[in-house]
Amino acid sequence: MSFSADWLALREPYDVAARNAAVLDAVAAAFAKRESIAVVDLACGTGSTLRAIVDRLPPRQRWRLVDNDLGLLARAAGLARPPAREVAAVPIDLSRDLELAVAEVDLVTTSALIDLVSADWLDRLVVEAATRRLPVYAALSYDGRVALDPPDPFDRRLVDAVNRHQQRDKGFGPALGPAAVAEAVTRFARVGYAVVQGESDWVFAPQDREIQVEVLSGWASAAREMDEIPLPEIVGWLTRRRDHVAAGRAAMRVGHVDIFARPSGTR
Repeated sequence: MSFSADWLALREPYDVAARNAAVLDAVAAAFAKRESIAVVDLACGTGSTLRAIVDRLPPRQRWRLVDNDLGLLARAAGLARPPAREVAAVPIDLSRDLELAVAEVDLVTTSALIDLVSADWLDRLVVEAATRRLPVYAALSYDGRVALDPPDPFDRRLVDAVNRHQQRDKGFGPALGPAAVAEAVTRFARVGYAVVQGESDWVFAPQDREIQVEVLSGWASAAREMDEIPLPEIVGWLTRRRDHVAAGRAAMRVGHVDIFARPSGTR
């Protein structure tokens, strides 16, 4: 599954604001005594994870940015390279070659990915990380919580359909969707990892009109694909919500969670 560069650019400032500070602090603390680090970012898009955490890591850095979308990788490859930071953009199909992607690194990062993957793929990630004793920073995973203001009687039915849509195959098998974070925490704990987690919700104020419209439209499309709700009801809901956005009286909170999973003891 891939996303447009325009969508990734639109959401990035909200992602930056949403990232959980305590989880980021845990990532930084884990490498505070090191002078260098090698990082792989899975499903890197245009490189937003790098931009978000590069200043929290040791001064000498080697990044491997991995994605299967060549257009997004080309944008990521154009990132500025300060003298002490190497950036390589590598096309890899993560559904097939995850094990290759995480070779010879000190830290695995990813954003907005694990809610799109299957239980089997998550098991592969945990096994590879545990075998190599790699810490994993997985940010901005959707967890199904949604609050819309002003409320609409149809909100719950629509969001429930969206959450079921999140469990459809996104390219890795049946997706974990909103259950992904809980499943990841459980799996990492089983292999002796300590996990720090914290909410990283998107918060959209009335002035954040463009991203609200994009999210609401995407949800309406997802609900339509589920073929559970009559189209006129979906259209009516979307029209009402867009009217609220246009009038400057809409706000949204969309639940996400960040985790940092680290092997117990010293690497």
